Amino acid sequence: MTYLQWWELLSYVVTVIGLPFAIIVFIKEQRKEREGEEEEIYQKLSDEYADFLKLVLQNSDLQLRSVKGASLNDEQQERKAILFDLLVSLFERAYILAYEDRMTKPQQRRWQSWEDYMLEWCRREDFRKNLPTMLQGEDKEFVQYIAGLARLVDRSFTA
Repeated sequence: MTYLQWWELLSYVVTVIGLPFAIIVFIKEQRKEREGEEEEIYQKLSDEYADFLKLVLQNSDLQLRSVKGASLNDEQQERKAILFDLLVSLFERAYILAYEDRMTKPQQRRWQSWEDYMLEWCRREDFRKNLPTMLQGEDKEFVQYIAGLARLVDRSFTA
């Protein structure tokens, strides 16, 4: 075999074996990168929810973590409405960034925690009562999603 034939043979080997291998490695790296980005988004959203809960703690007179709603004056009602608006905004952002119709197992696990948060708040009558107003102008798919959760806990809910 001549020197030129060896080079030609090696180029075929690279084309037949090396190129598909490189493509597979590239695809796997892209997938890892995407999973890392999704995890980072989830972590940032979780941090925002933790910050929201700190606001709830700072406004403990509103009793937002208790089952029974408290009798609130006008100023307290206003603060509660603002906190609910912040919460709905956070839920919408989570929905837009993390929800997909077809999710992988890790995506489903991450999304399930957000759905649990939404259900927890939808169980509050005062939250459900204000939800239609808070959902005006929000993403249509998100509105349908959270309204569906509200109907799960209260069949009479309409948005």
